[in-house]
Parts: sequence; structure tokens; C-alpha cells
Amino acid sequence: MAWAILFIAGLFEIGWAIGLKYADGFTRLWPSVWTLVSMVISVVLLSFAVRTLPIGTGYAVWTGIGTVGTAILGIVLFSEPVTAARIGCITLVVAGILGLKLAE
Repeated sequence: MAWAILFIAGLFEIGWAIGLKYADGFTRLWPSVWTLVSMVISVVLLSFAVRTLPIGTGYAVWTGIGTVGTAILGIVLFSEPVTAARIGCITLVVAGILGLKLAE
């Protein structure tokens, strides 16, 4: 159950990171509200997950999910560049997340 909670926390991590772009420096009300709410939900869910998961593993997986999801959505939503180096680095982060999960 902790892994499912951690995964959902990671999705909210992506939500607030992408929300920062739409909030435009917290000058737009609803994107700012979404961003702040997502931040709180993400951290609260992370705190529940690390009750049973090691903090090092939980935090690394949480940030990894956020990193990969945000990088991919940056490409899809904001036309950020798709380069071999970028895809390779995303792949390395995914490998790290999987490695931490398997080492658990």
C-alpha cells in the first residue's frame, strides 16, 4: 500500500511542478491554487508512505517520479527539446527508481 501512496504522491509532485509554469510566478489565481494544493497533498502522501518505507528510498522515488513526469510533460506541453541526452538521462532516472524499488 505504501508504494501506491508513494506513486500517487509522485503524481501530485508532477502536478505542482507543471502548475508552477501555469501559475506564472503565482500571478494567476487558479493555477496557483492548484499548485499549492498539489504541493500539500504530495508532501502529506509522501509522509504517509515513509511511515513504512525507508526515507531514503521513499524520497528518492518520489522526486524521481516528479522529475521524469515533469521532464516528459515539459516536452509534450511546452515543446521543450527532445534530445538523445535528455532521453538518456530520463532513462537513467527511471532505472534508478526501479533499482530502488527492487532493492526494497
